[in-house]
Amino acid sequence: MNTADDAAVYRLTPDLALVQTVDFITPLVDDPYQYGQIAATNAISDVYAMGGRPLLALNIVAFPTGTLPMDVLAEILRGGADTAQEADVRIIGGHSIDDQEPKYGLAVSGIVHPDRILRNSTARPGDRLLLTKPLGMGIVSTAIKRDAAGADLIERAVRVMTTLNKQAALAAIEVGVHASTDVTGFGLLGHLHEMTAGSGVGARLSFARVPVLPGVHELALQGVVPGGTKRNLSFAEEFVDFDRGLDDVQRLVLADAQTSGGLLLAVAAERAGALAAALHAHGVPVVAEIGEITADASGRIAVAL
Repeated sequence: MNTADDAAVYRLTPDLALVQTVDFITPLVDDPYQYGQIAATNAISDVYAMGGRPLLALNIVAFPTGTLPMDVLAEILRGGADTAQEADVRIIGGHSIDDQEPKYGLAVSGIVHPDRILRNSTARPGDRLLLTKPLGMGIVSTAIKRDAAGADLIERAVRVMTTLNKQAALAAIEVGVHASTDVTGFGLLGHLHEMTAGSGVGARLSFARVPVLPGVHELALQGVVPGGTKRNLSFAEEFVDFDRGLDDVQRLVLADAQTSGGLLLAVAAERAGALAAALHAHGVPVVAEIGEITADASGRIAVAL
């Protein structure tokens, strides 16, 4: 592979291709049912990011049978099953092992027309960049582990992480975007860099336009930041030109390691309004135009205030 697409695609016939992906995570929240929901939403997202329709999934489970009651596992699986049902995905089996730390996710199979695959390597200069979920899930997850997050913030974050990217993907396909990816573990900057490097273009972002969960800045100021976010920022500094007015917290937020983040979509400037309207029409709660693709073939990203 020459690009870092979100899922593998295998052509079966001239009109049909198989989309496959796998993802699993450790618990981000205390509620096992919500954990199952988040893990399933996160795993299914990669099929949506490719413009595919998810169909089938296999459970992937690691669980400490000697230290946690099996009722907890039942709730995790129930959360995953309910999310899969919402996505019209059938869970047809899976595999489990005994492990000291719980882990849960899905191996997902879907379909897509070979001529309608959405890639992260086909952005064009002049494209507008739209994001469909706020940032901050990594910082909030760390706050939950440290008992530093309020109930309202936890509820907001769970709602974001359990929202399928199904409707956002339908809008992207309907309007015809040039490129797509979902924002997950590498953070906004990391996944945007995969898009710019793969497409041979650059990008310009406006921090003020990037949606962020309320309370995230305050947590980051207190040092509530996951190690993955710090590593993301260290890596991003190699290809990002930050405005001097951006402080360390703002830079960390842009690099925050997301779980079940939104879609990052590159669309022709003349279609940006139509895409925003389609996203709203499909019920996508967050629609933010955060920047544009530039003709810089180096793949560098410039971030303004």
